[in-house]
Amino acid sequence: MNSPIRVTNIRVTNRKQSASFKIVSLMLATAPLWLMLAVANTSAQTSNDVSSSATTAGTPSETVLGVGNVGNLQLKWKGSVGLIIQQGMASPVVANGIVYCSLFDNAATALNASTGATLWTFLKADDSFPLAVANGVAYVGGEDGNTYALNASTGAKLWNFTPANAALSTFVVASSGVVYVGSNDNSVYALNASTGAKLWNFAVGGFPWSSAVANAVVYVGTGSRLGTGPGTVYALNANTGGLLWKYATGGTVNSSPTVANGVVYIASNDGELFALNAGTGVKLWDFATGDSAGSSPAVANGVVYVGSTNNNVYALNASTGARLWSFATGATVNSSPAVANGVVYFDTISAGNNGELFALNASTGAALWSYFVPSSQHSFTSFSGINVVDGAVYVSTATGDPDPQELDDFPLQSVYAFSLGADLFLRVQPSATTVHQGDLLTYAFPVWNLGPVNADHELLTTHVPEGTTLDYVRISGTPGLGTCTTPPYEGTGEIVCHENSAMAPNTTWTVRVVVKVTAPAGTVITESATTTEDTLDPNLANNTATISTTVQ
Repeated sequence: MNSPIRVTNIRVTNRKQSASFKIVSLMLATAPLWLMLAVANTSAQTSNDVSSSATTAGTPSETVLGVGNVGNLQLKWKGSVGLIIQQGMASPVVANGIVYCSLFDNAATALNASTGATLWTFLKADDSFPLAVANGVAYVGGEDGNTYALNASTGAKLWNFTPANAALSTFVVASSGVVYVGSNDNSVYALNASTGAKLWNFAVGGFPWSSAVANAVVYVGTGSRLGTGPGTVYALNANTGGLLWKYATGGTVNSSPTVANGVVYIASNDGELFALNAGTGVKLWDFATGDSAGSSPAVANGVVYVGSTNNNVYALNASTGARLWSFATGATVNSSPAVANGVVYFDTISAGNNGELFALNASTGAALWSYFVPSSQHSFTSFSGINVVDGAVYVSTATGDPDPQELDDFPLQSVYAFSLGADLFLRVQPSATTVHQGDLLTYAFPVWNLGPVNADHELLTTHVPEGTTLDYVRISGTPGLGTCTTPPYEGTGEIVCHENSAMAPNTTWTVRVVVKVTAPAGTVITESATTTEDTLDPNLANNTATISTTVQ
């Protein structure tokens, strides 16, 4: 049985690190062309570097977030990533601890996934649209007609490709050493991922909005540049670009196809969700959502999930199309669902421009969690997909007066990161309860990570207590487990120790500080410490500790 391939979120797996390739969802059918191009789906497909278990909507390899704890999600950080953004945007891509964003201010940028801090920004000639990351390279397309390959760690340009008529890039897909690019010259291009050299191109009979690659086949969704009128799904040989089959739909196919178990699932602007035989293009079944279905389908555990502008999310039997459940959101669902560990994530935008992010039980459709952003704070736009990676949820937002006709109405794009957090628990343990002047006294500072996620870059801050001088500091009794900044030998002052890595749940990191008692008998020596981390800590009450000892 083939592994399900959900093109809205494919994760490249490198040991414990993952890259999430996400697409953005359908815009309103009446939106202007720049807005529609902004939300053209960027997706990544299977390759030798993609875990087949991570090819559904979110991350089937996700084990931290689930039905039992997703209700405890909290805002981890909010990062502003670009200026002069309009109401569409490409979804953030998460790879190897970095969040990548393509912007509408002529740039692509990379953020630290733990803190939201900017790592690098790449400036180019015009607006950026689609984005994909694979094998240490970020691929980004834009309105200047170029597709760029950037070093994913530094943002340095490796190469760029421009079609003969400098057409705008509509999607970028990376798979098995090939980058597939859609262009508004109504063509699909296959490029060598290492050099950017053109391998082949194929002219489609419409605007190429979206794509997916699975089992050496490139699936392309097309239609009108305005998102109105009929559309077509093409199946092309990934190696040669030859046409295998095509299927006509009643509406433009803005959202990306999803391939699972030999079936291609596509949603179109006429409100239909189609299931096609992936090898022949023959229709197996269809489902009418009742309104435009710009949401890319998600497939997990034999169920198809899709959103509709009729304010509903649907769960359908993947084999028959029978409805299993639906969830009424009260607001438009244009975003593509992400499915991870029994939870369905999606976001909405209401008529009043309020935004809300939801998490539902994937089996029953019951609401488990939501995060609301009122219009006074600006809304989640429905034009950003969702990433679920290693216990964190990432989604893009646009802020500003929601009038897509005014280019300056969207001055800021932000990325929100949500997490359960890592609960650090600190204690201070002296080596003796009775001390005398001239004695050496050891303070142990064990820092426990109570979970449920990894604690990144723990920091312990303490000091040489009054009435003592510093002898030495040791981290867990073994060198190489962190670094400390300390006063000199026999000095006094602050001690700051960095763990410099990540601490797994239910593990301990210990700093030992040895001091010499200089105070006379009767003196009370008080030692205290505080621990912090880059990861969200849901309980700060146990992050400090203090102890006092009387000199005998």
